[in-house]
Amino acid sequence: MKLSVIICCYNEKNTIAEIIQRTQAVDLGPGWSREILVVDNASTDGTQDILQQFADDPEVRLFFHEVNKGKGSSIRTGIANMTGDYMIIQDADFEYDPQEHTLFCNLVDEQSPAAVFGSRVLGGQAVYEYAHAYWGVRFLTTVANVLFGGRLTDIATATKMVRADVLDSLNLVGTTFDLDFELPCKILLAGHQILEIPISYKPRTYEEGKKIKVSDGLRALLVIVQNRLKVTPVFKEEIVKSTK
Repeated sequence: MKLSVIICCYNEKNTIAEIIQRTQAVDLGPGWSREILVVDNASTDGTQDILQQFADDPEVRLFFHEVNKGKGSSIRTGIANMTGDYMIIQDADFEYDPQEHTLFCNLVDEQSPAAVFGSRVLGGQAVYEYAHAYWGVRFLTTVANVLFGGRLTDIATATKMVRADVLDSLNLVGTTFDLDFELPCKILLAGHQILEIPISYKPRTYEEGKKIKVSDGLRALLVIVQNRLKVTPVFKEEIVKSTK
């Protein structure tokens, strides 16, 4: 079984090298191999220069957007170029621990699910830096569950693992953080179950580089409703194919 780890980055010079190295250090378990697809979203802080140290690494594939297209476009670039049986999204900062990828792979070995999401609230934990972020996620999760018949506890989690054949069938079009919501909505709409496992979470502040805003939450709500009505959003962007 092969895991495609998609790491999207924009101005993450302080963390990107270490997060790649941490990802490479993870033992996924017997029978698992890995590729790491790093998609840089037109960084301007030197992140691209740091990524060059991985240019000859056989496990790492680098992709560079010439203009900033948003996180959703970066994820779609990764999906379009992945060769694994499953995809997992890993943020480029330290909020999510790649060491927990093993937990996802163990669950795949047991059940071969269509999708596995990491939940930041299962197990009684709920660590958030901002109250509006916590309550916003609770609201959006509830709305999605009502509209799509899901049983999710954390729709906005970044760590999402999805089987390749399921991804191929979804026709994802999101360009920004909206894809984090389009993805689960389309998985549920297609009749697949999404399993969840508890994960750790170390939120960062806006001063430390956090990028998601209240406006992203409003756009997420729009995306959820659009997908329930099967209305195709108009913000589709071209993706990048190629590199080593």
